[in-house]
Amino acid sequence: MKLIKQQLLTGERALFHSKDLKVSYSTFADGESPLKESQNIKIDHSMFKWKYPLWYCNNIVVEDSILSEMARSGIWYTDNIEVVNTIIEAPKNFRRAKRIKLENVNIPNAGETLWNCDEISFKNVTAKGDYFGMNSSNIKIDGFQLVGNYSFDGGKNIEIHNAKMLSKDAFWNCENVTVYDSFISGEYLGWNSKNLTFVNCTIESLQGLCYIDNLVMKNCRVLNTTLAFEYSTVDVQICSEIDSVMNPSGGIIRAEGIGELIMDETKIDPNKTQIVMGEIKYAI
Repeated sequence: MKLIKQQLLTGERALFHSKDLKVSYSTFADGESPLKESQNIKIDHSMFKWKYPLWYCNNIVVEDSILSEMARSGIWYTDNIEVVNTIIEAPKNFRRAKRIKLENVNIPNAGETLWNCDEISFKNVTAKGDYFGMNSSNIKIDGFQLVGNYSFDGGKNIEIHNAKMLSKDAFWNCENVTVYDSFISGEYLGWNSKNLTFVNCTIESLQGLCYIDNLVMKNCRVLNTTLAFEYSTVDVQICSEIDSVMNPSGGIIRAEGIGELIMDETKIDPNKTQIVMGEIKYAI
C-alpha cells in the first residue's frame, strides 16, 4: 500500500482514481473531488477542506480526521466506508451510499445528511441538523444524540438504542422502527408510520404518535404529551399518566391515568379500543 504522508494536496481530482493508498497527516486543500472513484483507501489524521472528497468510492477507512464545512456533499455513491473519531462539519454528507459505519463521530452541521443510504451502523454519534436520515434503511444505532427536525422521514428497518433526540416530526412515513432506552422530544412524533415500537423510552410530544399502523410501547413514560394516538392502532404500556388521548383506531392502552379521553363516535368506533388504568380525571 502506497503511503502519502504530511502532504498539502491541491487542485481538482488531486488523487483521482487511486487504489491501495494510505494518506496520513495530510491536507486536501482547494480542488474538488480529490479522491473520486478511488478504492481501498485508508486516511488518518488528515483534513478535507473542499467539495466532494469521496464520491463513487469503495472500501474507505477514515480515522482521526476532519471534513471541514466546505467539504460539503462529501461522501456520495460510496460503498463500504468506516469513519472513526472524526468531525464531519460539512453538510449534506452521505447520499445514496451503503455499508456505512460511524463510530465516535460528531456532525455539527448535519442538515440533509444520510439520505437514501442503506446498511448503516452508528456508535456514539452526535449530530445537529434538519432532515437527517431521510429515506435510509437497515440502520442500527447505539449511542446517538440528535438536535434537528424531520429526522428519519421515510426510513425502514431502524433499530436505535440509548439515544437523545430533540426532533419535531421524527419518524414520519417510516416502517419497522424500534427504539430502546431513549429520550425523544418533538411535536407530531411518528405520523403515517407502520410497525413503530418504543421500549423503556421517555417521550414528550404534542399530538404525537398519530396515524400509525401498529404502534407498540413497552414500559414507556410520556411527558406533556397531548392528543396522542389519533387514528393509530395501539398496544401500549405507559408507566405514567397521559395528558390526553384522542380517537385511537383500536387496540389496548394501559396507563396510570388519562387526563382527557376523547372518543368521537362519528370518527372512530370506541369499542375497538380497550383502556386499562387506575384513574381518569375527566373525559369528553
